[in-house]
Amino acid sequence: QVQLVESGGGLVQAGGSLRLSCAASGRTFSIATMAWFRQVPGQERELVARISRGGSTDYADSVKGRFTISRDGAKNTVYLQMNSLKPDDTAVYYCKAEGTRFYYWGQGTQVTVSS
Repeated sequence: QVQLVESGGGLVQAGGSLRLSCAASGRTFSIATMAWFRQVPGQERELVARISRGGSTDYADSVKGRFTISRDGAKNTVYLQMNSLKPDDTAVYYCKAEGTRFYYWGQGTQVTVSS
């Protein structure tokens, strides 16, 4: 089992910044990839950014150049630094831990960007 706890969401004006954190606990040694997804009501959950154990990263085109995903192995925590936020970034952001045969989701944290 892996437990994920997200934090850092909130309300910010357009152009502002937020940093999301996702702390993992439990069988963290089995996690290969950590990722951030987001979901708007009525729409499918979409990938925002992903980082592998080795540090390789992947981003959605809509956030490239604005968001940065990073991982602190010692703290079993993944971060999402979000800069130049836009109203279209408003969503519930979910952390996901992926292993060879499993995946786990966090509970989600709301990010609201006002215009």
